[in-house]
Amino acid sequence: MNAATALPLPASTSPWRLCVAPMMDWTDRHCRAFHRVLAPGARLYTEMLHAQALLHGDVAHLLAQAPGERPTALQLGGSEPQALAAAARIGARAGYDEINLNVGCPSARVQAGRFGACLMLEPALVADCVHAMQDAVSVPVTVKCRIGVDDQDDEADLDRFVDGLVHATDLGVLVVHARKAWLKGLSPHENRTLPPLDYARVHRLKRRHPSLTVVLNGGLLDVATARAQLAHVDGVMLGRAAYHDPWVLACMDAELRGVQPPARATALRALKPYVESELARGMPLRHITRHVLGLYLGRPGARRFRRLLTEGALHQEAGWELIEQALVLVETA
Repeated sequence: MNAATALPLPASTSPWRLCVAPMMDWTDRHCRAFHRVLAPGARLYTEMLHAQALLHGDVAHLLAQAPGERPTALQLGGSEPQALAAAARIGARAGYDEINLNVGCPSARVQAGRFGACLMLEPALVADCVHAMQDAVSVPVTVKCRIGVDDQDDEADLDRFVDGLVHATDLGVLVVHARKAWLKGLSPHENRTLPPLDYARVHRLKRRHPSLTVVLNGGLLDVATARAQLAHVDGVMLGRAAYHDPWVLACMDAELRGVQPPARATALRALKPYVESELARGMPLRHITRHVLGLYLGRPGARRFRRLLTEGALHQEAGWELIEQALVLVETA
């Protein structure tokens, strides 16, 4: 923990008080299993899955969860209300606790499919999608959006977008990435870093809709920054900080639950039953260890820890003993 723990804790007790963002190619079930041992109280999100992938793909593979992973939200992409409703039903039957609609991804591929952030330009369609999904499932249907796209007025247009959702649906939870998305001229990476953060805009949105659970996402890189936002919104969503420096996630979760975080080695060893179960099923170790490389970020021995896991996990016979060897390197540094 850090000095911020001496400050009074926020009053929010929302189930969305601490979330881990959906991140493509990162928040698969192996990543979520690791995040769960680090943060027992956090709400975890899948990678975005297009509704059509669930309707026509390998559902068992796409929706597999780790034991004890819940509560977990399934994030869907798409813009066809009935397809999204059908995919939501599949997700709810698979045991997901929430279905989240992506209205924030700015990639060119997503735009070409008419979903993600470009849907902020079509608020009536988003309302139709949410309404259809809510009719299909009993679990919460939520939305993740930006504060605007391109030349939208991020005050009036965001209010219009959210007002329409609240009035046309039973939306109870909105996750807002506190940056605009520029659909032309910026890459997905640049859209995560170049548009300026505007936390105050999200605060005003919460004041405008006091009964709406508002979760703030974007630029929350440490415990102090994240916890400060809980004075203004109902929850925070950590993204790349939770992945690259997962100890931030562990410390934030522990602080909100009023406990001390476990030792790093203790947290990683709690993953052993999952790792051994996956190895027994034929899963290569590298698919799991790639998610834990940041656990000792900034600590003595961190580079050797990462190198041993990265190189050692390439061997087909690599097993749990490799993780123990890496722990010895870093814990004795």
